[in-house]
Amino acid sequence: MFDLSAPADTAGTVREVLGHFATGVAVITAGGPAGPLGFTCQSFVSLSLEPLLVSFSPARTSRTWPLIRTAGTFGVNVLAAGQADVSAAFAGSGNDRFHGVGWSPGPGGAPRLDGVCAFVSCEPWDEYAAGDHTLVLGRVLALGADAAREPLVFHRGRYRALDPGAPSHPR
Repeated sequence: MFDLSAPADTAGTVREVLGHFATGVAVITAGGPAGPLGFTCQSFVSLSLEPLLVSFSPARTSRTWPLIRTAGTFGVNVLAAGQADVSAAFAGSGNDRFHGVGWSPGPGGAPRLDGVCAFVSCEPWDEYAAGDHTLVLGRVLALGADAAREPLVFHRGRYRALDPGAPSHPR
């Protein structure tokens, strides 16, 4: 049973309830003048097939997104199961996020992190102020996936893996 009497006026309540929606975890990357840039993002989604667009939402306080925006292209690295440490490294601030993380230039030059299950190369399409975040739309330039890798999943404040024994149902 749901208790819908809880007020949606506290960040803790909102995080607790909306945390029930499982998400994948991505790292947004770009090449910068002082070296590679990147940050962890849970809000990545496919948006449109015509034109081919994706979106994600960095915090408006992000110091990394404005630098990535100016790079001209960016990459979306969909993290694979077992890459929680990579997610944590790119979620922090004030450190060398790429320290110990293998990568190579993807199409357009944005870093493609080693071991990810998918990579999407994009150029900024548009962006909109959305409360305390920015809604970024990216036009897809190239993309690819490693079908042998399962995604890293974030649910209720924890990293999780998919259940390999669960039945899959094609669309």
